[in-house]
Amino acid sequence: MSIDRARTRRISAAVVALSATLVAPVLSASPAAAALTLPPAHAGFDYQIGGAYTPPAGVSVVSRDRGASPAPGLYNICYVNAFQVQPDELDAWDADLLLRDSAGDVIIDEEWNEAVLDVSTAAKRERIAAKVNGWIDGCAAKGFQAVEPDNYDSYTRSQGGFGASAAMAYITQLSAHAHSKGLAIAQKNTADLAEHRSTTGLDFAVAEECGEWNECDSFTDHFGDDVIVIEYTAKGLATACQGWKDELSIVRRDMDVSPAGSSGYLRQTC
Repeated sequence: MSIDRARTRRISAAVVALSATLVAPVLSASPAAAALTLPPAHAGFDYQIGGAYTPPAGVSVVSRDRGASPAPGLYNICYVNAFQVQPDELDAWDADLLLRDSAGDVIIDEEWNEAVLDVSTAAKRERIAAKVNGWIDGCAAKGFQAVEPDNYDSYTRSQGGFGASAAMAYITQLSAHAHSKGLAIAQKNTADLAEHRSTTGLDFAVAEECGEWNECDSFTDHFGDDVIVIEYTAKGLATACQGWKDELSIVRRDMDVSPAGSSGYLRQTC
């Protein structure tokens, strides 16, 4: 399960601004469907992408992997790894859709051992989106209310294979499809692109370690209180709670997002 974190994924504001200029003529925001419902702000939240379990008391919003079922009676967000490939799913992808370096080797996100998908061209984006949109269809069919596409920031690990403009073009395709299915769609991390949310059609934010790295305001500046915060350290939780405990949904989980009852499980709130 991929949990991309801000400390390893930075890009200068100048590069992002240039990318946005280049992408503007070819992107259009996906229209918001009338049936869309956003997660309630400042709600009890649990991050269960490492394995589903009965949500703790007070939780009304939960995020689970696309392979899991929604939690009955709650607002459910469906996690999909949209820009990278789970280690056990490489065979499910055409070889030419895996991003390669100058030597022809597949580029791997070493932190999670995940191959980066090649969204550098419109033709490849169409093929990749076709598969991921199929997952989104599955999320909608199961009864999820929103989708959380991970690794939006994979352009920072692409070794120059594609940039922010390509990532934005691709996420815009996913946004339009999610909206057509009545699903809200989250921006996962990638604070540098939050200012473009109206262009890309993203509805709310799921921000990992914004307290740890003092960038929660990068999300609230553009998403208001429609921000869900996940921290992995006591320091990060303390910072997030000090600044936003009365405004945002905030939770601390263990780094592996372990299911309740397992030895590594940790969950704390403000």
